Amino acid sequence: MIDKSENINIWLIGNTGLRNPARIQDGFKVYASSPYVGKLHGHENELGFMGYLNSNGIIHNEAGKDSSGSHARKWRLMFARYGFIYDQYKGKDKYLQDLLGPVDEITPFGKIFLKADTVPAMQECFLRSLSVEQYALPDGTALFSPFRWILALMLRLEERTGSSELSRIEFALWGQTTNPTYDLDEVVDHILDLRKKRKASVAQKKFDRSVIRERGAHYSKKSDNFKDYCDMNMRYLRISGIIQRKGRGIVIVPSKRLIAEKMAKSTASDISIADELITLTTGAPLPTDDAEVALNVLNELKKILKDRHIVYDISDLPLNTAIEINIARRRLEELLFQTDEINYASEQKDKWREIAAYMELLIHGGGKKEYDEDYVIEVPKDEMPAYLEWTLWRAALAINHMVNKPYEVRGFRLDSDFFPVSAAGGGKGDLYCEFPDFTILTEVTMSSSSRQEAMEGEPVRRHVSDAVLAYDKPVYGLFIAIRVDTNTTETFRHGIWYAKGPVKQRLNILPLTLEQFRKYFIAMFQGNDVYPDRLVDLIECCEKERDRWDAPQWSEFINHRVNVYAAQIDHRES
Repeated sequence: MIDKSENINIWLIGNTGLRNPARIQDGFKVYASSPYVGKLHGHENELGFMGYLNSNGIIHNEAGKDSSGSHARKWRLMFARYGFIYDQYKGKDKYLQDLLGPVDEITPFGKIFLKADTVPAMQECFLRSLSVEQYALPDGTALFSPFRWILALMLRLEERTGSSELSRIEFALWGQTTNPTYDLDEVVDHILDLRKKRKASVAQKKFDRSVIRERGAHYSKKSDNFKDYCDMNMRYLRISGIIQRKGRGIVIVPSKRLIAEKMAKSTASDISIADELITLTTGAPLPTDDAEVALNVLNELKKILKDRHIVYDISDLPLNTAIEINIARRRLEELLFQTDEINYASEQKDKWREIAAYMELLIHGGGKKEYDEDYVIEVPKDEMPAYLEWTLWRAALAINHMVNKPYEVRGFRLDSDFFPVSAAGGGKGDLYCEFPDFTILTEVTMSSSSRQEAMEGEPVRRHVSDAVLAYDKPVYGLFIAIRVDTNTTETFRHGIWYAKGPVKQRLNILPLTLEQFRKYFIAMFQGNDVYPDRLVDLIECCEKERDRWDAPQWSEFINHRVNVYAAQIDHRES
C-alpha cells in the first residue's frame, strides 16, 4: 500500500538547462572537434568550452551573463549520462575509473553516436542509453531505468484502460515520482483515481493546483518542479522513438509497441554500477538486435502500413540477419513518417491562427502562450532559430498549392512529433516552395544587427541565383528576419549577382520583417484569399519600385504595401 505521507523524490533523466535532447548531438559534434576533448573539468576549461559552444552557434550566451561555466557543466553532464564520454567516477572503488576510461574522453558508444546521421539513428542511440539501469533507488539498494519503469506503467495502464496514454498531470504526480519500489497496480490505481476526479472537476486548473499542493506537501523542494521537471523528463523519454506526444502527455508509438513490451521492467537491477556503466559506454543491447524480435517488429509495422493503405516495397532487401531486417524496418518507418508528414501538411491550413501565434512569440523573443491545460504553444529562447524556420515552413504549408513534398521544402530535421530538432545547415536555402508556375525560396535569420548584411547578403543571393539556374520557371526570394537592417535592404534592393563568371543576374528578393509577413499572412486567411500568387503580387509590386528609392524609402514602401493589403481585407470584412 502506498503511504501518502512518504517523502517524494522526482527522478531526472535530463537537465532543465538543456531541455531538448535532440540538440545534444549538435553540441557533441562540436565537442568532438574541439580542443576540450578529455578536458571538460576545471573552471578554465568550462569557460573555454562554453565560449566554444557559443561561437559555433550551439548556445547563445549573452556577454557576461554566465561567467561560472554552468552551460558547459550541463552539456558535460548529459554527455556523460548518456554514455558519450567517460564520467568522473566518485565512488569508493578507485580502480573503477581505470576500468571505464579516461575522464571526459569520447567513449566507443560516443563514436557511434557521432555517426548517427538520421533522426531514427540518433533516437536508437538514446534508446540504448535510456535502457541502462544506472539510477539509484531512493534507499540506494539497487539501480533502475526510469524509461523501463515508465514503459511498464504505461503498458499496465493500457491493460486496464485500453490506452497507454499518460497525461501531463498524471506523469507529473505519479510517473516521475515513482520507481520499482512502488507496486505497479497501486500506481495505476492512483492515476485512474486522479483521472476520474479531474474529469469531474469544474475548474481543472484549480484542481491541478490543489492535487500538486497535496502531493507536494511531502516533497522537500518547490512544487513548481512537478511540472517543470515533467516537461523536461517527457521530452527525454520521447527522444527514444518509442514514446510520442499525445496532447501535453505521452503515449507509446503503435509501431513500437512490441519493443516497448520487451523493454518494460518494473523491478530494479542488482547489477553493479561498474557493469552498468561499461554497458552504457559501449552500447547497450536492444531487443531488435535479435533477428527473431526484429522480424516480429518488422511484421507489425507492415500490418500498420497495410491497414493505412500505404504502398511499400522492400523486395530488394535481404532479411537474413538482424542488421538487414532493421535496415528494412527503418525504410518503412521513414515511409510512414513521410506519409504522416504529408497528412500533417494538409492540416496546416486549419492551423493558421496557431502559426500566427508562434510568429508573435518569435517577434517577442520566445516564450509561452497557454490556451488551456492541454493546449500550450512555446518557443524556447535557446531554440528560436530552429522555431523560426519551422514556423515559416508551417506557414508555407498552410498557404498550400505546392507541387513538392513537405519534406522536400525544408532543410531542417523534425522529431517524431513534427517539432524542429535544429536549424538547417549551411550551403543551401532554408525553404524551397515550388508551385506550378513559380518557385519561392524563403530565407530566414535571427540576426538583426549591422552584421546582418555581412552574414546574409552573400549566401541569400547565391542561393536564389542557384535556384534561378535550377528551376525552369520564375524564382522569387523572400528574406524574413525579426528586424531587417537597412544595409541588408540596400543589398537586396540592387539584387545583383554574377553567376558562372560574367553572367549578370538581377534577382527578385524581398526583405520583410516577421511582423510584416505575419500581418500579410493573417490578412490572406481572414480575407479567404489564400493563394501563393498573393505573395508574388507583393514581391513584384515592391520590386517594380526598388529603383526609385534608396533603402529607407523602399522599406517604407514595402511596409505601405503590406498595410494596404491588410486594410483592404479589413474593409472587405466590415
